[in-house]
Amino acid sequence: MYRSMEYGDTARVITPADATEHRLGTVTDVTYSTPHTTHARRYTLRFPGGIERSFPADHVVRCTRADDHAALEAAFTNACVALRDACRIAHDYDPDLSVGTVSLIRRLVDLSRLRLGLTLNPSGAAGVAEAGSPNTRNQGGGER
Repeated sequence: MYRSMEYGDTARVITPADATEHRLGTVTDVTYSTPHTTHARRYTLRFPGGIERSFPADHVVRCTRADDHAALEAAFTNACVALRDACRIAHDYDPDLSVGTVSLIRRLVDLSRLRLGLTLNPSGAAGVAEAGSPNTRNQGGGER
């Protein structure tokens, strides 16, 4: 059953065009197809900072802070995996680059733990939220 969003609902733009549209917005106005229908044609969203923009109804989706948390968890996990893999490549390429990459991983792990309560484990040890597959190679390049 279709149910349009109402004033005060939170929503996100499906394909954001800029940094503002990536943020969670609040519905401040709804334009309906006809005066006697509940099918919305356009929504006006107010973003943090007071910026208001109107979008066709099919360009916006209902979204909550819980959805934001899940999206951040996935993004930070993917970033941790990418940095872990970059660190492995950097280790052979340039030791200083490897040290800098490890520093980024450490900061990402600390930030996600402090602000989201998420446990990222770049090494992939069992029992925690893993950020990718475990490292099964030893220093010499062979399997453990």
